[in-house]
Amino acid sequence: MSSQDIPEENLPAAQDHAHGAVSVADEKNPFADPGLPPHEHRMQDVDERAAKRSERTVAFLFTVSMLATVAFIAAYVAIPHDKTVYIFPLGHISALNFALGVTLGLSLFCIGAAAVHWARTLMSDVEIADERHPIEAAPEVKAKVMADFKQGAKESVIGRRKLIRTTMFGALALFPLSGVVLLRDLGPLPEEKLRHTLWGKGKLLVNMNTNEPLRPSDVAVGSLTFAKPEGLEEHDHDFQTEIAKAALMIVRIQPENIKDKRELEWSHEGIVAYSKICTHVGCPISLYEQQTHHVLCPCHQSTFDLSDGARVIFGPAGHALPQLRIGVNDEGYLEALGDFEEPVGPAFWERG
Repeated sequence: MSSQDIPEENLPAAQDHAHGAVSVADEKNPFADPGLPPHEHRMQDVDERAAKRSERTVAFLFTVSMLATVAFIAAYVAIPHDKTVYIFPLGHISALNFALGVTLGLSLFCIGAAAVHWARTLMSDVEIADERHPIEAAPEVKAKVMADFKQGAKESVIGRRKLIRTTMFGALALFPLSGVVLLRDLGPLPEEKLRHTLWGKGKLLVNMNTNEPLRPSDVAVGSLTFAKPEGLEEHDHDFQTEIAKAALMIVRIQPENIKDKRELEWSHEGIVAYSKICTHVGCPISLYEQQTHHVLCPCHQSTFDLSDGARVIFGPAGHALPQLRIGVNDEGYLEALGDFEEPVGPAFWERG
């Protein structure tokens, strides 16, 4: 049924939007304004049943968007990241990536499709011609903008079509949860992991080069030895993660040359064990000066005095190297008497 078949009394009132159109060209206005074509009324403008059908269609699309968002979250939680599926013609692909892509795409598509269908079938489509106006906003312009906004809100039928309004708010409120769930990919919270290493009471100090437990006789005065905790092997899947916190450097200093009282108490016959990880940005320390007992970080030249509690004497490092308390077990091997008493490496925001 076209608008020509509808009785005149059922059609919306026509509006005059000529706004000074020039219908005949003259010297002042050489181009005639043909004006707007006759407005064609849509079925939804004159048939409430058609409008209801459009309303249900829009609401259905918003509802599908909500369900797709819920499916996205469920897939993210339930599907293992290493699971693969065969999808023709894509072949073998990640099941998780496929599910996330389909559900997120469907959710976005349905919101867009619902908005387009709403605008094309229910919102007013009356053409309006308006004259250009100065850029500055005069009071009357502001008043007109507010009036137009209220008129637009009225013509959008959002106040009258409660089903559309409710489902639209639901879809738009639920969809951002997809982004919130994706924050999980930032990784689990560190909890207390940054404050502890593999060192513990009774852990043997193992030479990094020979992979053998160290005895006091293996550490000569003035030498620098690197050690790792007993049980940590290079083929372990978490080796790099753990050694980045547990790497140890061992130096033997004459006990009378040790200035810090606690350092002397935590040593064994002048053998001191300090974290190898620089407290500036976490570089491995590897340069040792025998005469001064200073160790130097090769990255930014932070310098620590191992004879005085490994305090910082130069460079950007913010605090001293943590010391590991060591002793000797019944078999004569060097062992840890506990973990570091403070986090190793650079400071972090929750360090207290």
